[in-house]
Amino acid sequence: MAYPQLTDKPGALETAAAIRAGRLSPHEAVDAAIVRISKLDAEINALAVPDFDRAYETAREMERHAPGPDQPLYGVPMTVKESFDVEGLQSCWGHERLTDYIAPRDAELVSRLKSAGAIIIGKTNVPVDLQDWQSFNPVYGRTTNPHNADRSPGGSSGGGAAAVASGMVPCEFGTDIGGSVRVPAHFSGIWGHKTTWGLVSKRGHDHPQMARREGFVAAHDGVLSIAGPMARNAADLALLTQIGAMVPLRRTEKRLRDCRILAVMEFPGSPIDASVAEPTEAAIARLESGGVTIERTSDPLPDLARQHSDYLRMMNIAMARGAPARDGKRASATDWFDLLDAQAASEFAWAKLFERYDFVIAPPAPVLAIPHLDKSVFRGTVRVNGEDMRAGSALTWAGLATFPNLPSTVLPIGQGTYEGAVLPCGMQVIGPRWSDLDCIAAAETMATILHS
Repeated sequence: MAYPQLTDKPGALETAAAIRAGRLSPHEAVDAAIVRISKLDAEINALAVPDFDRAYETAREMERHAPGPDQPLYGVPMTVKESFDVEGLQSCWGHERLTDYIAPRDAELVSRLKSAGAIIIGKTNVPVDLQDWQSFNPVYGRTTNPHNADRSPGGSSGGGAAAVASGMVPCEFGTDIGGSVRVPAHFSGIWGHKTTWGLVSKRGHDHPQMARREGFVAAHDGVLSIAGPMARNAADLALLTQIGAMVPLRRTEKRLRDCRILAVMEFPGSPIDASVAEPTEAAIARLESGGVTIERTSDPLPDLARQHSDYLRMMNIAMARGAPARDGKRASATDWFDLLDAQAASEFAWAKLFERYDFVIAPPAPVLAIPHLDKSVFRGTVRVNGEDMRAGSALTWAGLATFPNLPSTVLPIGQGTYEGAVLPCGMQVIGPRWSDLDCIAAAETMATILHS
């Protein structure tokens, strides 16, 4: 039922197993990934900053030692989003004026991935300042969706999604504040996970304009924004989440058929296009026929319209670092504390909801992969059921999990036809705070039911 994958190349765990079994060496795994990139990336343009020579050197050096027990990614080539610092590589967030910034050290997450045995072969494309559901900028150009070159792979982690979907690499780490992992997974037909806020360190994921200042040290993660993995299967997603996790995660081991699930298919001011609604409803029906209990309405559901308004304001203030809005008004300290209070209230409301339900399922976005635009999506409209809708309203489905700091896993569920093109469709599985592994496991069971 899920949208067909574009590649049969092995995932991260499968690659690591082949290396441990002696069927493949780290340098052969790296070479195979680089060959795939050379073959595919001229059209897709997913890789922004290659690091092939060092990847070969790392692989050769790695072959002198046996893999350690704490290296589940031993020899696995992968990419990270351009916005993560990798020592010695450029990080400009799509700005021509910032290409002189070369990261002096690895981001905390990159260090963790390397310690787990991963070989970083490069960094993937982003929109300027990571603020779009497309991935194009004047430095690296435009990334296309490997399913349809006329469509966006999503943003802001779109380069990574395209690299994973096309088979260039088995996995990637991106970031998400406005759906930037979940929407690319949805647009590109792969798996993605928005982690619980604060679970994965974002130290070393700093705007280069600030990072290149003398003496700059990032001392905190920004509100709302998280680092999260993308892959072609649930097992890889779970492993990457555990590698990045700063605190131990636990599983409840509850069977999906024993769970109570709430489907949210309506959101004030953000209707869902039929291209998304139809495959999602078909997936819900298939899950129900497989014995999964899914409800449609719930009294304890938070005030979604209020939540979305607060989410947009908090996100805009955070991304602008308090600079005046387009209307010239600057948020006060009181405004900010009011938003923190609203966020705490939202967290409490969702916690009450999850006393009744195990998971919430919903679309990651109201549309499928959008046609390429020459400006940011959020400066215009998106087409929903034949009518133009303000693009900012589409963020409602991302904010559903972002504002209350919840984990959310996107799995591919099928396909739909959007503006004349047949495209992948995903669904997000949202759970209580810190239930990251449960969300991934539930999504994996759902995928098994949908594919049976």
